[in-house]
Amino acid sequence: MFDNSSNPWDRRKFLGAVLGTSTAVFGLVAPDKVLAARVINAVQAARQTDYTRYVFNVNGPLDFKSFSLDNPPRVVIDLTQTQMEHITIPPAPAGSVVSDLRVGIHNGYDLRLVFDMKAPVKPRMLLLPPSDGHGYRFVVDMPHDKSTTLVARDTTDPDSKPQAQAGHTFRDLVIVIDPGHGGKDPGAIGRRGTKEKHIVLDIGRRLHSMVAATPGLRAVMTRDSDRFIHLRGRTAIARKAKADLFVSVHSDAFRVTSARGASVFCLSQGGATSEAARWMANRENEADFVGGASIADHDQDVASVLLDLSQTKTLENSLDFGHRVLSQISGVTDLHSKRVQQAGFVVLKSPDIPSILVESAFISNPIEEARLRTAAYQNEIARSILSGVNTYYAERAPEGTRYAML
Repeated sequence: MFDNSSNPWDRRKFLGAVLGTSTAVFGLVAPDKVLAARVINAVQAARQTDYTRYVFNVNGPLDFKSFSLDNPPRVVIDLTQTQMEHITIPPAPAGSVVSDLRVGIHNGYDLRLVFDMKAPVKPRMLLLPPSDGHGYRFVVDMPHDKSTTLVARDTTDPDSKPQAQAGHTFRDLVIVIDPGHGGKDPGAIGRRGTKEKHIVLDIGRRLHSMVAATPGLRAVMTRDSDRFIHLRGRTAIARKAKADLFVSVHSDAFRVTSARGASVFCLSQGGATSEAARWMANRENEADFVGGASIADHDQDVASVLLDLSQTKTLENSLDFGHRVLSQISGVTDLHSKRVQQAGFVVLKSPDIPSILVESAFISNPIEEARLRTAAYQNEIARSILSGVNTYYAERAPEGTRYAML
């Protein structure tokens, strides 16, 4: 099966360990002494637009070599003096160029990764140094031509509000609230002359008060008056505030007045790709800290992968957060779309801040315009967003916050 495995014991050991096995829990330790062994303690797999990425968490730097085999196509990677903890090997992502990943011992002390491929590829491999609280990560990209979009988990949690606990010092989670438009930009205008910029500012102020009254949260507004702010200026405010979440509030409009319902948007994969290109082009000239790691401190390849990993996690978190908010809003009004939609909104493009845009209703619909003008409906939308924040952090609470103590 392998052209560089001549030792019969090694071949039997490898075949016994991996043949016929795909998604499984492996604890592969070399039978002989391993000097300065590295240990793989986690494996993640995800399909992106142009490639499938595997990330192997390892407890230190390692050496690796690879080769390809044909009939059927396979990519083999040997990690020198490396072993694997008892961990789950994830299945190949749907639609990936990879059909399976198998793992075994080679030469008695090397870890062998065998990627069964649907077509021959030339892999890209990179060892990332520690950053952003992560240790070393060995990244393997398998290029392909097909595209897809990320799909968030459809999970919901009961609404849960954090309670203060005496005797503890916590970091507040920063929620940046972005009322759309403002100043010379009125946004959409309803038939009764209602301006979007005023409605969303009212909703933003109500949400600000609710967030500020919640222990463990701190609210920051991108604007608290009728003033114009450029789109990238809004994301700059969020970055300066060290935002944990970003919520942009709008009211939709359409040429057909019958259009109705609320919506939630996250960034599209295409929007993320274009933003990554912009960051890489300007990484020497702007605030370029992604997830706590400066991409300017690394060479082009390492910086690109660090940025991509940060964006992938941020998109996943944004979609999860968006689903939770949408679920809460569905209890107070009709939905224009029952799924979180994705688009290339500039205000959603921070690579390391989970961000959503909430279209509170269609201001172009006379019935919904009237509702948007009421304090009751504005409060309902604001409360739904806050409930989404609470359910999101009930599961994803960072260490050192009040939500982590629940």
